[in-house]
Parts: sequence; structure tokens; C-alpha cells
Amino acid sequence: MERRLAAILIADVVGYSRLSQIDEEGTRARFQADQNDVFEPAIERHHGRLVKTMGDGLLVEFQSVVDALRCAVEVQQLKATQSAASLPEHRLEFRIGINLGDIIVEGEDIQGDGVNIADRIQALAEPGGIAISGTTYDQVKSKIPVGFASLGEQRLKSITEPIRVYRILLDPTAAGKTLKTRRRLPRRRLVAGIAAAIVVLALAGAALWWQPWMPAKPPGPGERFAYPLPDRPSVAVLPFINVSGDSEHDHLAEGLTDDLITELSKVSGLFVIARHSVFAIQGSVGKIQDVATELGVQYVLEGTLQRAGPRLRINVKLIDAVSGLSLWAERYDRQYADLFAVQDDVIGKIISALSVKLSARERDQLARIPTENLEAYDFYMRAEQEGFILRDVDTYRRTLSFYQKAIDLDPGFANAHAGIARVAVDVWRNDYNYLWSAAVARKIAYDAAGQALKLDPNNARAHTVLALLQWVDGREREAKNSANMAVAMEPNDAEAAANLALILVHTGSSGQAITEMEKALRLDPSPASSFQLLAGIVFYTAGDDQRAISLIEPTLDSLPKVEPAREYLAAAYADQGNETKAAAETAKLLELFPESNLTYYGYLYDYWRDGDLQRHLAALRKAGIPEWPFGFTGSQADRLGEADLRNLVDGKSWTGKHKNGTDFTQYFDRAGNTAYRSANTNITGIVEVRGDSLCEKFEGYFLDRMVCGYVYRNTSGEQRDRPYVHVTPRALTFFSPTP
Repeated sequence: MERRLAAILIADVVGYSRLSQIDEEGTRARFQADQNDVFEPAIERHHGRLVKTMGDGLLVEFQSVVDALRCAVEVQQLKATQSAASLPEHRLEFRIGINLGDIIVEGEDIQGDGVNIADRIQALAEPGGIAISGTTYDQVKSKIPVGFASLGEQRLKSITEPIRVYRILLDPTAAGKTLKTRRRLPRRRLVAGIAAAIVVLALAGAALWWQPWMPAKPPGPGERFAYPLPDRPSVAVLPFINVSGDSEHDHLAEGLTDDLITELSKVSGLFVIARHSVFAIQGSVGKIQDVATELGVQYVLEGTLQRAGPRLRINVKLIDAVSGLSLWAERYDRQYADLFAVQDDVIGKIISALSVKLSARERDQLARIPTENLEAYDFYMRAEQEGFILRDVDTYRRTLSFYQKAIDLDPGFANAHAGIARVAVDVWRNDYNYLWSAAVARKIAYDAAGQALKLDPNNARAHTVLALLQWVDGREREAKNSANMAVAMEPNDAEAAANLALILVHTGSSGQAITEMEKALRLDPSPASSFQLLAGIVFYTAGDDQRAISLIEPTLDSLPKVEPAREYLAAAYADQGNETKAAAETAKLLELFPESNLTYYGYLYDYWRDGDLQRHLAALRKAGIPEWPFGFTGSQADRLGEADLRNLVDGKSWTGKHKNGTDFTQYFDRAGNTAYRSANTNITGIVEVRGDSLCEKFEGYFLDRMVCGYVYRNTSGEQRDRPYVHVTPRALTFFSPTP
């Protein structure tokens, strides 16, 4: 299914049914004449496409919303001239609605909310008039010599969120103005309203008389913000809007937004809101002041991007949300190959407008071009759009494919190497061996991060990856140094700050960890669910169970099957003493991951400090997580001792079935090697008998740790044809030995 951003124009005849009842054939002929003589020539002149006629209406698609409005204005002006010379009964008046939005393409037809909104807006136009959506207004308000009358937010049928609507004022004296309209009340309601207002004013006056400490003035600049304004210039880069009329270029608009955020994040003299928060707020608030209020910043950068072949047109504006004034605006009409030059110029103008001083290192970083190969850059931006934290295997594969294509085109592209490293460390640290074995993921992460730092020693993401690798490897001091280096390279990078917090909280610096996590959440006030889960884990580890719960609970809607969300929430509830909620989360965790057990978590987190690990295991135990998979508890009398174990593994083969129903075969030679095979797994490893424990190590599993379990005689009554039960942190199997 193809989707794209487009400008949609819908025109509809006013009172068509009534006119048809009077003169059906004549009305139809006049509609056809207007279509042929008025609409179609105007549509062609303004580069539109007539998608179809709909009885008494027309559906038209444009690549440019400016062209759509110019076409509408031309049509209505021509119709007004015609109507003045026509008999009243022969006049056809049209209402026109225009919307800039996402559409679904089905052959030559188009569907979707972008079309539906245009249709609903059309009904709000005056006869012979034009109504436009807020997204349209934002793009055309300074480009066409017409006026605008704001109708405010309107609830439209079958559209979930209210839509800003404006009527076009064709009077030349209104050109360039935006007026607010007031809804007229019926006379009786007006009188009642005046009376009520008098009563309210009287009560308000009395209240002010008796409570003189209450403020009688509106809030001043900075008082209405959701967060205190930082002590340095604060900026939100709103998502650039692709007005090319081709969704194929959406990633360019997103990529430009991302890069501006990333580059500005390197400047210590600025405070820059993270990517996810600006994209999350997109379309949810109307005015620039509302956006700034929601994010707690003083300055907002907004812009549009349009690409046509090798040409690129970018419009940018920096606005002071406190005063409402535009500090700087620029229009760039360049070759696509000049994209980085445009970025550099925008960043330079912002820094200049906000009087920010740069250090020598910051100047060097900002002067660095990520790649000379724009095709490689294009693949990199596609990878960045995919995301990679706690995602599904298909997303990981697409992301890696795009990064690798970027590297194939430019082996010196440091950011692409760092991207692969970030995926690999996520796979390795969370033991996601459906993509790579742990050993392979670890090597890829180290190699890719090392290559990125070789190409760019200041690459913040590569330093973050290196910090996570060093932490899991037990090199705490190096991990903290690398994490601090990442934050130093990009002081406004929420991800770098959050990962520093994670490492600090696990290396004995809980107070500093909370400070860094608070900073990360301020930089990203509307974080992605995976980022919010990470924040919850940090607060839980620091001992703040309530804050952890408040952060993790909301993530369950979007991360319903992510194991850590259920695991940490169950532990936090249990730590608080809320046994009911802890039991409910544990039940859900075991429903999703029935093999979950304390022994598994003990091995998985063996790189934690002992106090943190024991506290976590105690909380999980209190929440009801069993010691072994599927709640298995074997009798000490049935457990095999060392001699019996050696007899079972020396030159023997096991055939059996997992508790989950998977058949398997495992062979042991006399030199301590083992080979395991099932329908979807074929691996080799080493085995040791340590007293009554059978310990195995398979390369790529459990971070390459040696993992121990037990063998029991099968007295459970389950799978009675299998005389033995083997329990490990990852599995429960029933088997029979053969020579």
C-alpha cells in the first residue's frame, strides 16, 4: 500500500440537489461546463491532477499546497465574474476545501484521512468561498496575497482530533492578515450570557476584594511554560514538513530535522529538545507558543522541504515563542548536493541569532561533514527512521541493511558504523540470539564502535556503545569514562545522558545517576516507550520504586510483550509490598515467557554489582518468579550425583523433548565436547561435571557464560517414557540416554 503526503482540493456545488429538482439536465450541463472550462484549465495551470468527479464535486491532488490554493483562488474569482453576468437560477456556486495531509494511493484513486479532512473542511466554506486546514495555512500564510479568518479548532465528523480551520478572504484589503472570527450567539442566549457575565464579574470582584494576594494580571513571559526555562538558550527543532507531494522524500525532511537536532546537541551553550519529543508533539498543538509551552523552550525552529529532481528548496524560520517574533528566516533554493551546506548555514545562523559562543572543539565538530556521498547519507537517514531499541527482528534487519548500504557506498561514514554498533550491543546485552549469537553480536559491536571512533574520535554514539560493552565486560571505570565522553561530545543527547545514568546507577553512584536521568527526561519530555522503560529501570535500581512504576506502567500499552517491562514492574511492586499487583505482573510475565526463572536472571545479570543483583532477585522471588523454568522443583533424593552424571555424558547421546514440546538430540564425547540439535537449532559447545551440577557453554548463548543445571530421575509422571529430567536456566527437558 503506497502512502504519500499531498495537497487535496475538494470542490462541491452548493444546493446541487435543489437545483437538480428544478432543472436536472441544465444543472448537470452547467456543472460539466464549469468542470471543462473553469476547473480543468486551472488545475492544469497549477500542476494538479483531477483524480475524479463525485456527482456534484471534484477531487483534485496537488504536489504543492501553494499551487492548490492558487488554483482555488483562481477558480472562485473566475466563478464570481461569471455569476455576476448570469441569471440567479443559472448560477452554480462551489465550496472548496483544501488540506495538506497523508493519503493512501489505490491505482489512480486516493483515500485516507487527508482526503476525508478536505471533504469535511469544504462544508465549512462559504458559498463561493474556500476553507483550508491548519496544515495548509502554516504553509501558505505568507506566500499568497489573500487574507485568512481563523475559525479555531473544529470537531469534524469521523475525525478523531480537532482540526484548525481557516476561511480565505479574497478582499484585497485583507491580504496578508489573519483575523479571528467570533461565533454569533442567538439573541436570547446573548442576553442570558451578558447577565451571567455580570454575575461572574461581580463575584470575581468580590473575590479580589477579599483575596488581594491573588494575581490580577496575566502570566508574564516564561511563567506559562510546562518546565522552567533552562539557564541557556533553549531550542526545539520542529519536524520539517515535506511539501514535495511525494512521500518518497519524507525521510529527507525527517533526516534534515534529525541532523539539525544532532548538530545543535553538540553545542554546550544550547539546550536542545530530543528528536522523539518534537516528533511526538507534531500536530497535537496548534501555535508555536503552544509547542514551546509544552516542551519548555523559548525558541522554535520550523521549516519545510521540497525536492524536485536535483533541486532542493528549504524554508526555515527561528521564532522567539515568548515575544512571538521571528528572529531569523531564510529560503534556500539549491541543488540537492548542497544539503550539507544548507545545514551548516542554518546552524550558523541559529548560533549567531542566539549569541552562543562555541569552543574550538565544537567548531571543529560542527564543521565536520558526515559523508561526501549523498546516496550513502540517504540510506543512513532511512536506517535512523527505523529505530532499533527493543524492536522486532524485521526492524533490526531493515535497519542494519540500510546502515550497511551506507557503508558500502562510503566506508569512511562514521555515523553508519556507529549505527551498526548500537544495534549489535542491544542484541548482545539482551541475549537476542535470534539475529546473531551473543559472541558474534559482541564482536560486531566492538569492531563497529572501534571503526566509528577511528574515523571520528568524537562520535557520541560510538562512545555510548563502548561504555555498554565495557560495563557488561566488568570494566566499570572504563565504562564510566566512555559514557562521560559521550555526554561531553553531545551535551544535549538524551540517549547519551540516559546510558550514563544506567552505568552510574550500577557502579555505585545512584545520586549522580538520578541527576543524569532527570536531565535526559528534561531533554526528552515526551520520550519513546523504550526510553521511558530505561528511565524506569534506572530509578528502580536507585531504589525509587514509585518513580519507576510511574514510568514503566504507561509503556505496557506500546510494549506489551517486552520482557523487561513486566520483569521490572513486578519487582518494583514486590519491593513496595504491593503483593496483588506484583502477582498480576508475574502472571503476565510467565504467560508471555513461561521459562522465566530466577536462575536465568542470576546468570543474565552476573555483571551487576552483587548487592544490586541480590536485591533484584529477592524482589522477583517475592513477586512469585520461580527458581527454575516452568516452576520445576526436583527432589534432592532424585538428583543425580557426580558419578551418575559422568556415566550419562561420557560418550552418550540423549534423545528427548523439551517441556515446550520441541524434540532434541544431544551428543557428549569423552573429551568434554557436546553437540545439540533440534528442528531450528544446531550448536556445539563444551560440558563439565562439577559435583552434582552439569555445566555447559554454547558459544553465543548467555553472553558466552558457563551455565550449570541438574539432572533428576523422572518421578513427575510427565513423559514417563523418559527416565531423566534435565533442568537449566533456559530449559526443562525430558530425555533417554543411548550409548
